Amino acid sequence: MVSASDTPPRAGLRASPFSGRTAWARNLETPLRSFLRTETGSAAVLLAAAVAALIWVNVDASSYERVWQTVLSIRVGGSGVSEDLRYWLNSGLMTFFFFVVGLEARREFDMGELRDRRRVALPLAAGIGGIVVPIAIFLALNAGRSSAHGWGVAMSTDTALALGMLALVGKRLPDRLRAFMLTFAVVDDVVALIVIAVVYSQGIATGPLLAAAGLFAAVMLSTRLNMPQGPICAVLGVATWLALYKSGVEPIVLGLAMGLLTYASPAARDNLERATDLFRRFREQPTPELARSARVGLSSAISPNERLQQLYHPWTSYVIVPLFALANAGVAINGGFLTRAFTSPITLGILIGYLVGKPVGVLGGSFLVTRLSGGRLRPPIGWAALAGGGSIAGIGFTVSLLIANLAFRGAQLEEAKLGVLSAALCASLTTWLVFRTTALLPQPLRIRALLGTSEVIVDLAAPVDPGRDHIRGPEEAPVTLVEYGDFECPYCGQAEPVVRELLRDFGDVRYVWRHLPLNDVHPHAQQAAEAAEAAAAQGAFWEMHDLMLEHQDALVPGDLTAYVEQLGLDAERFADDLDKHAGAARVAEDVDSADLSGVSGTPTFFVNGRRHSGAYDIATLTKAVRTARARAAIAA
Repeated sequence: MVSASDTPPRAGLRASPFSGRTAWARNLETPLRSFLRTETGSAAVLLAAAVAALIWVNVDASSYERVWQTVLSIRVGGSGVSEDLRYWLNSGLMTFFFFVVGLEARREFDMGELRDRRRVALPLAAGIGGIVVPIAIFLALNAGRSSAHGWGVAMSTDTALALGMLALVGKRLPDRLRAFMLTFAVVDDVVALIVIAVVYSQGIATGPLLAAAGLFAAVMLSTRLNMPQGPICAVLGVATWLALYKSGVEPIVLGLAMGLLTYASPAARDNLERATDLFRRFREQPTPELARSARVGLSSAISPNERLQQLYHPWTSYVIVPLFALANAGVAINGGFLTRAFTSPITLGILIGYLVGKPVGVLGGSFLVTRLSGGRLRPPIGWAALAGGGSIAGIGFTVSLLIANLAFRGAQLEEAKLGVLSAALCASLTTWLVFRTTALLPQPLRIRALLGTSEVIVDLAAPVDPGRDHIRGPEEAPVTLVEYGDFECPYCGQAEPVVRELLRDFGDVRYVWRHLPLNDVHPHAQQAAEAAEAAAAQGAFWEMHDLMLEHQDALVPGDLTAYVEQLGLDAERFADDLDKHAGAARVAEDVDSADLSGVSGTPTFFVNGRRHSGAYDIATLTKAVRTARARAAIAA
């Protein structure tokens, strides 16, 4: 039964208290949004650490070097590792940083933009272009010199710092720019790690390298056999790191490899139901054994990738990378050094490579794929937004400093550091200019330049069917908002007035409700869904929908009967439909479509077929609707 009525809010319906970002909305953020927030928030800490390093080395250079050259030894019996603190940071703790990079790369392949394998070509080309062109510029300026060996310094983007600066200089940019930057930055980081392992590792010892390969194969086998991941992978990981260290291969490559092994997947409904059952048993019998079972059940409902990102990402972003900056960003600056450095091919190669090579490479690689595919593959953003992303990718702080420490020594290292720091500052200013210029364009052209014309990935498995779905608003609206909801879910109740406000503010949005009763936690949800279908049979779906969401604590049969009488429906027919479960098949169809779309919780929203990844307050949903409407206008 379809109801296209746009029923106004009834008297007595509670007003929306959600005018801004809400606590319940914050708790429902996606891994990508959390990743971006951590990256951008940690940029300030990273910048503070870099500034502290510059101040420290210019106030007392001897103490700066003395601290980071302090030797730390870990020995067991007659063997062990003895290195200075800078090495432990650069090759030890930074392994966890690249582990997080690997986790995010795997998440993008399993759940993000790259799950559509056809789309891998574009970020791959953008990433490779953004590597090859800066390297070519560096080699051209350092041809015939010993410094040409340091070409790897000019190739890699610091994702955390780039996203942080992007949030400052491009606040009104499409969210998909940040997501796209993550995808081609993954390519960037993978290639950088391969370069470090192949080019900047010295004195390779075959025996320890074979041992490392065998240990890593054991890690892969343990993941395939679903063995307890934590302790086994930790022990094997440490052993592999030590074997790589002894082999002469830079051991931080292990972090990326381990991250790429860790799969990501949405929480499955059967796993969530099993976790609920385990917690219910613990509630009935609060014993240590059942507490452990409940804890394991809750943890296993979330994929290992998301669990490990939540554990390690804050530590790498707020502790490890800032410590790395503190240990490596120190450059003693004076007039003579600046004069020499800014005429040095090392500094100029890095600076020009990042400022010119990165945007040219990213834009050129993307343009090449677009042309070769006949326009079937396009950047998920407009070319102006892509140009800004390419210019901000000229921030190459973390990996660049890491490679600089491997490739250079003495004065050359100081020149390389200055080139990296100068490129980061100039790239930020260039990006600001790109977006300020874009903002001056006429609105239609500006929207197209920022959003582009590419098709988005459709996450909604079952398209909206006006002959079947319950629709509120104009059926031919350019924007469709689909909600999978549960009448007993308190978050759905809190989202409902927000949806009403959205429909009131936008006359060209249609809203679709689909059932997803969470029967393991809401005992009355299934009957309420069937009651809504029984009311729909009498042309009153939305009236019953509104009443049940307004009175979520009153959904027993007597309450449902009272609602029927209040709406003036045929109570006998309603009761008969409810007794015969006449609406159960329709509810089951919605639940099946939710499973196909990877929906396991409520409320879950889709905007024009794209899963809404973010909060459900009025400001966030309004932004999503405006973006979808702009894209629809471009497509039309």
